[in-house]
Amino acid sequence: MAVEAIKKEQRPGRKRAKAAKAPKQFSYGWEGADKKGQKVKGEMLAETPAIVKAQLRKQGISPIKVQKKAQPLFGGGKGKPIEPKDVAIFSRQIATMMKAGVPLVQSFDIIGRGNEKASVQDLLLGVKADVEAGNTMSESLRKHPKHFDDLFCDLVEAGEQSGALEGMLDRIATYKEKTEALKSKIKKALTYPIAVVAVAVIVTSILLVKVVPQFQEIFQGFGADLPAFTLFVIGISEFMQEYWWIMLFAIVGFVIFYKRIHQSSKDVRDRQDKALLKFPVIGEILHKAAVAKFARTLSTTFAAGVPLVDALDSAAGASGNALYRDAILKIRDDVTTGMQMNLAMQSTGVFPNMVTQMVAIGEESGSIDSMLTKIADIYEQEVDDAVDGLSALLEPMIMSVLGVLVGGLIIAMYLPIFQMGAVV
Repeated sequence: MAVEAIKKEQRPGRKRAKAAKAPKQFSYGWEGADKKGQKVKGEMLAETPAIVKAQLRKQGISPIKVQKKAQPLFGGGKGKPIEPKDVAIFSRQIATMMKAGVPLVQSFDIIGRGNEKASVQDLLLGVKADVEAGNTMSESLRKHPKHFDDLFCDLVEAGEQSGALEGMLDRIATYKEKTEALKSKIKKALTYPIAVVAVAVIVTSILLVKVVPQFQEIFQGFGADLPAFTLFVIGISEFMQEYWWIMLFAIVGFVIFYKRIHQSSKDVRDRQDKALLKFPVIGEILHKAAVAKFARTLSTTFAAGVPLVDALDSAAGASGNALYRDAILKIRDDVTTGMQMNLAMQSTGVFPNMVTQMVAIGEESGSIDSMLTKIADIYEQEVDDAVDGLSALLEPMIMSVLGVLVGGLIIAMYLPIFQMGAVV
């Protein structure tokens, strides 16, 4: 992309102005009469009953009764919490509804009432009530930053301003589905080794605490010296029987402590991200996943008409790794000074040569969004293949680790018996 084109799309602010924190709102049930004198009723989200009445009059409805519901609409729903995959499913549903020609308010009503989770119902029906009150969809979504991040709301706003909300919602749905699928693969790659270690520790602990003491009682009547390996295992068993509660407390305490410090310290999170990238096999998967997230986010925002500098800001936050976040922010700063993006990417030394070359081709041809989409597709497939390969590699490793631990304990317990048999 030419330097002039990059400068043209830059704006003084690097982030769009976000909606100010909204006052607390409640759900009001109302009854009234329309212009024909027919009775109508419904729900509306507002701060006070007076606002509800004013909104109804604007819609040509004469309010008869306005009553506040017992619970605040937001935060009052019980049940399972809202997860990112719920937002991804909603994104696809609303995109499908809008493509089919269903009005926005009716789409929210159908999706909200049809959801099994009470918390999701509260969220979507509340957004619907907010849209009915005259707010745009992006403004309504911004009131729930926990579930709809800035990137999601910015894309919706871009669709509203361009008059192509249906197409933008479809692009958002694809982005959320790809992102959640990639997260699931990364989670699988990280939890599998942890599960192997956990199973090995649990099985070994049970054998040392419950099985080895039974053999120890038998060995006391032998009246002969036990093999060194058997004595070593018995020593570990006695230690476990005596201090198992201290070890359990230490493990639980460490997990809780690390979880808290991980949540509160950005430096700890950054160090962990960079350390994970150095792990064999898993590190390679995380590298590819970060590149895929970068390309997918940038292609989605760029195609939506978001300026490149703002798009890079969003991509940095969505990369999922501190090393790539810092590299993308450096790219943003270099692009701001007029450098081409592919050269800025090369200067970081983080992105593979194939990626920078494809970006350079996209900049020259003016099709950088489609080129970034291809990069995302390639690396998402590579992550998928790598995770499948890791799973295939770990299955025999699980058997080997458990075989060595369990087999070693069995050998240690039967060595004295074998020796007695040889003497007899």
